Amino acid sequence: MSAQTESQVAQAAACVALHKVQTRFITIPCAFALCFTVTPRRYSIEDEPSNLDEMPLMMSEEGFENDESDYQTLPRARVNQRQRGLGWFLLGGWKVLCGSCCDCLAHICRRKKELKARTVWLGCPEKCEEKYPKNAIKNQKYNIFTFVPGVSDSSFQRPTWTFSLIRSYSFVPQGFVLAVTVVREAVDEVRRHQRDKEMNSQLYSKLTVRGKIQVKSSDIQVGDMIIVEKVQYHLYSFFSGACFIRTDQLDGETDWKLKVAVGCTQRLPAVGDLFSVSAYVYAQRPQLDIHSFEGNFTREDTDPQIHESLSIENTLWASTVVASGTVIGVVIYTGKETRSQLNTSYAKNKVGLLDLELNRLTKALFLAQVVLSVVMVALQGFVGPWFRNLFRFIVLFSYIIPISLRVNLDMGKSAYGWMIMKDENIPGTVVRTSTIPEELGRLVYLLTDKTGTLTQNEMIFKRLHLGTVSYGTDTMDEIQSHIVQSYVTSQASSSSTSGSASSRKTPTSGPKVRKSVSSRIHEAVKAIALCHNVTPVYESHASVNGEPESAEADQDYSDDNRTYQASSPDEVALVRWTESVGLTLVNRDLTSLQLKTPSGQILSFHILQIFPFTSESKRMGIIVREESTGEITFYMKGADVAMASIVQYNDWLEEECGNMAREGLRTLVVAKKSLSEEQYQDFENRYNQAKLSIHDRALKVAAVVESLEREMELLCLTGVEDQLQADVRPTLELLRNAGIKIWMLTGDKLETATCIAKSSHLVSRNQDIHVFRPVSNRGEAHLELNAFRRKHDCALVISGDSLEVCLRYYEHEFVELACQCPAVVCCRCSPTQKAQIVRLLQQHTANRTCAIGDGGNDVSMIQAADCGIGIEGKEGKQASLAADFSITQFKHIGRLLMVHGRNSYKRSAALGQFVMHRGMIISTMQAVFSSIFFFASVPLYQGFLMVGYATIYTMFPVFSLVLDQDVKPEMALLYPELYKDLTKGRSLSFKTFLIWVLISVYQGGILMYGALVLFESEFVHVVAISFTALILTELLMVALTIRTWHWLMVVAEFFSLGCYLASLAFLNEYFDLSFITTWPFLWKVSAITLVSCLPLYIIKYLKRKFSPPSYSKLSS
Repeated sequence: MSAQTESQVAQAAACVALHKVQTRFITIPCAFALCFTVTPRRYSIEDEPSNLDEMPLMMSEEGFENDESDYQTLPRARVNQRQRGLGWFLLGGWKVLCGSCCDCLAHICRRKKELKARTVWLGCPEKCEEKYPKNAIKNQKYNIFTFVPGVSDSSFQRPTWTFSLIRSYSFVPQGFVLAVTVVREAVDEVRRHQRDKEMNSQLYSKLTVRGKIQVKSSDIQVGDMIIVEKVQYHLYSFFSGACFIRTDQLDGETDWKLKVAVGCTQRLPAVGDLFSVSAYVYAQRPQLDIHSFEGNFTREDTDPQIHESLSIENTLWASTVVASGTVIGVVIYTGKETRSQLNTSYAKNKVGLLDLELNRLTKALFLAQVVLSVVMVALQGFVGPWFRNLFRFIVLFSYIIPISLRVNLDMGKSAYGWMIMKDENIPGTVVRTSTIPEELGRLVYLLTDKTGTLTQNEMIFKRLHLGTVSYGTDTMDEIQSHIVQSYVTSQASSSSTSGSASSRKTPTSGPKVRKSVSSRIHEAVKAIALCHNVTPVYESHASVNGEPESAEADQDYSDDNRTYQASSPDEVALVRWTESVGLTLVNRDLTSLQLKTPSGQILSFHILQIFPFTSESKRMGIIVREESTGEITFYMKGADVAMASIVQYNDWLEEECGNMAREGLRTLVVAKKSLSEEQYQDFENRYNQAKLSIHDRALKVAAVVESLEREMELLCLTGVEDQLQADVRPTLELLRNAGIKIWMLTGDKLETATCIAKSSHLVSRNQDIHVFRPVSNRGEAHLELNAFRRKHDCALVISGDSLEVCLRYYEHEFVELACQCPAVVCCRCSPTQKAQIVRLLQQHTANRTCAIGDGGNDVSMIQAADCGIGIEGKEGKQASLAADFSITQFKHIGRLLMVHGRNSYKRSAALGQFVMHRGMIISTMQAVFSSIFFFASVPLYQGFLMVGYATIYTMFPVFSLVLDQDVKPEMALLYPELYKDLTKGRSLSFKTFLIWVLISVYQGGILMYGALVLFESEFVHVVAISFTALILTELLMVALTIRTWHWLMVVAEFFSLGCYLASLAFLNEYFDLSFITTWPFLWKVSAITLVSCLPLYIIKYLKRKFSPPSYSKLSS
């Protein structure tokens, strides 16, 4: 189905499908769902075995021995037992107390209304007992009242900015920086408001007593009846009162799900009669679970009243896609109470790890500034107004924390973002959060979605194995010729058709007779064409108001006009394959289906029973009666683990399943069993009786079905490939070699997730896979965790329900075990669980996490991660818009991390430390100067010299460090192991910071003492010599720091030097022009500069020669 034929509900209420579905392709204006969420399961310990504590313990005995309440409150109790004295208050306790007070006030102001069950009258919003939230999307961070305080608060959270403001005697530079921040945030906020306004202004059709009217999405209310339709053309299927939807944006699955309208509304003569009935819907309160719902539909104007239970089959949710039908639904939930909104977390202001590290260094510098000022005052002897002198020294040493640090880093981040978006090797990449590009170089965990991210969700039939012969994509024409030959006799007459059917029946009745290859192929293809839940759909350009019957009469059964609807893409791939080899599904309804042979003959089958696929049974079956012969056949297909014990003995199934699995194919075993009329009647009686049971209905029904599943004839083994995204395998291998641990979080089935993990090489071929058994209480979780602990170097596969139980009781133990796995696959995960897993890794490992996805169900995970990456795919742009970085293909993440992540981190680390060095060296010179002149609080340089030093004289060379790179991009991609060093944070640490401090102290002392020793008669010569040597030293230090030269770096060096030399002619107030043009000035400046820089160059040369870094070895 093309993307244009899919209508996506960006937002709206959850509704109940009411009226007859007119078969037409449509959009849901609101999520037509009665319920769209249910709270996560809560588990009690009533069923736990009393001898739980007698089991062998895993790790922390203390956590296992306490009862449930003690276990949950244990960490909190330990925190409360800590001593909270004056030291605790001064060392950060005041922040905790202030934060607690603010949180308390915010909780009081934002106290949420308790969600309750509701009664909704059809088409009567005015009868609602309570006021429900407005059906509008709002992604803005601030409003008109909180904008300026919010932006200011985020700025004050940066120590660099705060300390600069505290010791500053002028607010002008700080005010300028704040103004720039406010303008940038205002632009982003306006863009968010425009996007929200566009979404909230989409028009939908509302059904009223006077007919249809158009309403904005934001004006939809609980109780409204909404019509979702698309009138460009119709798609006709053969289900009445039903439609197919897709839930891509909720759970990541693009499988089509069948939804059924309320039964009693289908008997109304016309749509307008919905307003003539007195009916209401009782719906449970808004909750989180997508997979269940409970409600009732009641009609009061009949005697007796009509009561009809409502389930998940009657609901359509916000952010779903309608694939067929025109739906009329009553709105149940709106706005923040919809399923998609409850499962969406709000964006947070992300702060990069490098910024946090710089903040810590800034605090250390501020402490050093205060200590140095106190020492200077103490050496004075605290004489006179010592407090005033202390403040003056703090101002003199204020350049230790330069405000230009934040300006340079922000400009650098913008430059990195521009480079990423201009990279021709990753076209279409967009940087949406420009504050965290360095995070791309510090990642340890990558959490990825499956559908649409690793896979294209496009199934292709690859292999058919009959036991003795196997057919691949290059030999499908042989199968087609066999099918044509099988039906060649059917062209004569119906009698010859019966004869051919009889001849085909003969081998079945004599199992000892070896069947021909042609006969076995025919039976296998026929079984695949019949055993499924696929519905053919035909497009027709009939009038909108035309009768469905007349439209169906004019249907075009041509292959080009046919599409398929199904709840599984695997089944669609199988049916499309049978069509390609000559046996085509042309018609299906609830009780029959029709196949078309290569000769054009129609074969009709009556559907007697269908046994749908479940995650427990891992198989599906169908019983059909062929109308021409009256034969009753039971067909079944399923996973090999489920079918191995059902089919007759064979010696090839297990081996071939393993071979296909190693090729990354999803295997299905197909079998059949012929039934006599008596056998079927006996089964039907027992089956109907089991379905009427009140107690243990599911078990009794399963037992009756299993009575048929014995000694079935094995027909074939099929292999279907889920097409992976381009270059997924090499990209995952690249990331693994880089030391990044990859977790796959998906809402798909366990079997599908495991198969994709193998085919994508997320799990290597020689690795074992531990499938975590389903657990429902603490005791089961305890036993399973013990079993998992004994496994070594194996990948973990776990379902969302089991994960929730483990996290409830054994959170720390589970995360510790899971983090030791080379790969983790979490299936059946809700969007909330995905975000929860991200937060768990952040809390327990303190490592940086990255989340990547392409659907609306990935938004919470993307926003919770330290770095969120969205892919623009078939599931829309919701994830892309919510992410920090947007890419077009999964393979681009390799270059994004290995090249741009590396460069951004290395460059920012060098830039930040050099800017601090630039401030520390001049502060050292000031301290030496004051010490020599009796600790006087007199500035060494004044006026324009200080302004020029931080701007025009050194700004361009220092900022040119954003163009530096230690290895070439090709080398970074060829040797991804280099990425491991980045995660250790060695480029910016207290060790490297102390090295720069020592360099600053050494150079500052040399420059100042050298100038004082070599100056002649006037003090102005000290300023001229020391300042000129300082500028030259800074330019040479930039050259020393650079690892790969860029032509702009050379331009910046000479431009800055030229600006300084040119400005000497205008700085008569600071320099003696007659002195600076003499040879003594030149040799003295050269000597001081040489002494300050030459030793560092020698040390750097010796270090690179005898202890070179890893990247330099590769470069050479």
